[in-house]
Amino acid sequence: MKGEQAKGEQVRGELRALTSVRGIAAWFVVFFHIRFALGLPDPELHLLAKGYLAVDFFFLLSGFVIWMTWSERVRAGGPAAIPGFLRRRVARVWPLHLFMLGVGVAIAATLELTGRGSDQFPWHELPLHVLLLQNWGFTEHLTWNDPAWSISCELGAYLLFPLLALAIDWRRVPSWAVIAAIAALLGLLHAIFASRGAWALGQEITSLGLVRCVIEFAAGTAIAALWLRWRDHWRLPALAGFGLAFALGIGWALGLPETFAAPAAFAALLLALGLTAARRGNPLEAGWIHYLGEISYATYLSHYLLWFAFKLAFVENEHAVPWPLVGGFLLLVLLASIALYHLVERPAQRWVNAAGLPRRAPKRALP
Repeated sequence: MKGEQAKGEQVRGELRALTSVRGIAAWFVVFFHIRFALGLPDPELHLLAKGYLAVDFFFLLSGFVIWMTWSERVRAGGPAAIPGFLRRRVARVWPLHLFMLGVGVAIAATLELTGRGSDQFPWHELPLHVLLLQNWGFTEHLTWNDPAWSISCELGAYLLFPLLALAIDWRRVPSWAVIAAIAALLGLLHAIFASRGAWALGQEITSLGLVRCVIEFAAGTAIAALWLRWRDHWRLPALAGFGLAFALGIGWALGLPETFAAPAAFAALLLALGLTAARRGNPLEAGWIHYLGEISYATYLSHYLLWFAFKLAFVENEHAVPWPLVGGFLLLVLLASIALYHLVERPAQRWVNAAGLPRRAPKRALP
């Protein structure tokens, strides 16, 4: 019994540490979108220009976490467990998305009323965004709240997850075959991009974003399976994971295609981080960085429209923004993330989850 309790605590510690990593990745996306305003030299600017790759880590991490928390429940409950899973995932992503879409509508309406309409807000595409279907091949450009394209793709992965959980039990697959499956999935991702002439994962988002998400999400589930079987003998696999991630990074810098090297490096890094995350003294356990991870979804969904509005109000030249203004914007994103998390995201999530629970019949009074 104590052993099971210890393993449960280890899993919770693992999820806590990976939540912290999610916060770091979310801020990498923020800096990606404001990179031209920072006035950085080319090497640093080139690094931030790769911030879109944080989304690939999100997709892998999403598959990892959902496999650990839902795979056994879906298998045990069968088809009857699927509505509960989907309700909880919709409760997690849709309310805050809808709120930020409302912010976008307010910005668009203000621009229309002041005679400054923008191609960023095509009204005829709004229903697709409301339903989170905007990145399923129906549109040609990112519009409204650009980062929400990945949430649209995540919805597709959520719909496919129960089929994956019921069809494949990674626990019954040998480790070498799980590793081969991860390599095959990432190789398939590269082949699909190469067939379209795309050399970077940030290209062709509206047409390739969904397949990019689903494949990396599926790879994340397999990484979770490796973590579950190696977590008690973690040192050698963790060292191998860090080494492989470093080698792939070097290979990428020397010419390996980003469409394979980047997600493969992230996959190895995710496994290594997972295996080392719950160890004593891990800096990812720090409260403040974990909190950044807790509010990271709000950071991710809010920053783009905040930057759009901030530029309209305060910025004349995006390539020459004073540092005090940049600092003010970053503080705004942080404060908005905190407010949205506590006042919108979490309350709405609880409300949607509670709405799906069966009502208890009132107790009859004893005669």
